[in-house]
Amino acid sequence: MKRETSAETEDRKQKAESGRQAGAILVPAHRARILIVDDDPRMRELLADMVEGLGHEPVSVPDGIAALAAVTWQPPDLVLSDVSMPGLNGFELCRRLKADPKTRLIPVVLITGIGDEFKLQGIEAGADDFLSKPFGPGDLRVRIRALLRMKAFIDEMEYAEAVLCALGKSIEARDPSTEGHCERLADSGVALGRKLGLAEEELQALRLGGYLHDLGKLVFPDAILLKPGPLTAAEREVVRKHPIVGEEICQPLRSLRSVLPIIRHHHERLNGSGYPDSLRGEAIPLTARILQVVDVFDALTTDRPYRRALPWATALGVLKDEVEEGWWDRRVVEVFRQVVAEIQPLRGEGKGVRSSPGAGHPLLQGVDARSPLRDPGGSDAESPGR
Repeated sequence: MKRETSAETEDRKQKAESGRQAGAILVPAHRARILIVDDDPRMRELLADMVEGLGHEPVSVPDGIAALAAVTWQPPDLVLSDVSMPGLNGFELCRRLKADPKTRLIPVVLITGIGDEFKLQGIEAGADDFLSKPFGPGDLRVRIRALLRMKAFIDEMEYAEAVLCALGKSIEARDPSTEGHCERLADSGVALGRKLGLAEEELQALRLGGYLHDLGKLVFPDAILLKPGPLTAAEREVVRKHPIVGEEICQPLRSLRSVLPIIRHHHERLNGSGYPDSLRGEAIPLTARILQVVDVFDALTTDRPYRRALPWATALGVLKDEVEEGWWDRRVVEVFRQVVAEIQPLRGEGKGVRSSPGAGHPLLQGVDARSPLRDPGGSDAESPGR
C-alpha cells in the first residue's frame, strides 16, 4: 500500500473541512447512517470525514462481504461503495442488495476511478448514482442529499402502507373467528403466485393484498360484520360496497397501484356474477383470481361459527365444481391443487383454522378466513365477512 504524502494528507484534511462547512449549510433532518465500502483505508477515512462533516454517521468496512454483514446487522440509510475491490466487487454487492426485498430500497452510490464505461454495468446492477474519482465534498453532498430525500419519501410510503395493513388487521380484532387471516392470506397468495410464475412486483401486490383486500369492511357496523345468519337486502348493498371503499382508501398511495385491482375485484366471478363490476373472464386481474381461490379454500377448511371445517379433499372438490359453474379460474385452481398435493403429506388433513393449510406452511397459509362463500341460509357471495 502506497504511503500517503504530506501533500496528500493536507489535501484530505482540506476536503474534510470543506465537507464540514457544507454540512453547516445543510442541516440534515436526522443523522443518517451511511455505509462506506472501500478496500483502501485512506479512501475510507476521507469519505468518513466528509460524511461526518455533513452531519451523518459513517460506518466503514473494507470489502463487499463485510458490507453484506453490516447491512444485515443494521441496515444503513445509504451505501457508498468502491467498484474495484478484491472478492465481492461493488457491482456484485449492489446487485445482491437490489435483489433482496429487504435491502433493495437502500440507495447505492458506486465510486470508481476507471472512467464512465463502468456506468452501464452499474446501471445494470441497480446503482442509484455514481461518483467518479477525483471528487470533492460538493459532489458527495449533492448525491447524499438527493438520495436521502428519496429514501425519506420511500420510508414515508412504507409507513403509510404499514398503517393501512394495521387497519386491515384491526378487522380481525372485531371478529375473533378471523384471527390471523391477513397473514395466512398474504403468505398463501404469494406462494400460489410464485408457483404460477408471477413477477416479483405481482408477488408483492399479493402480499399486500392479503392485508388490504377487505379494508373497506372498516365501514361495516358490527351488526353486519358479526351477523351469523343471512343478510337483508339493505345489508347486502352495504357489503357490496366494501371493495370500492377499500380501493378509495388506498388509492392516494402510488405505491399501492398494483394492489388496487386485488382490492376492487376479489369478489368478481369469471361468469360475471360477482361484484362490484360484474367483470368476466380474463378481465378480472390474475392477482385477484389467485386471491379468490386461496380465500375460498381457507374458508372451507377452517371452522366457522355455523359449521365445522371441511376435509381438504372435499374442499378441493367444491372448488372444482365451482370452476365448472364458471366462478373460478381453471388453471389457478389446478395449480393450487398441485400445491395442496405437495404439502398435504407433510401436514396431514386440516381440521380447523390452526391445523388447516393456513397453519405453518407458506404455500398453504390460508386465506381470508371469511371467504365470499358459505353463508348459512343467505346469499353466499354477500355475507358480511366473506
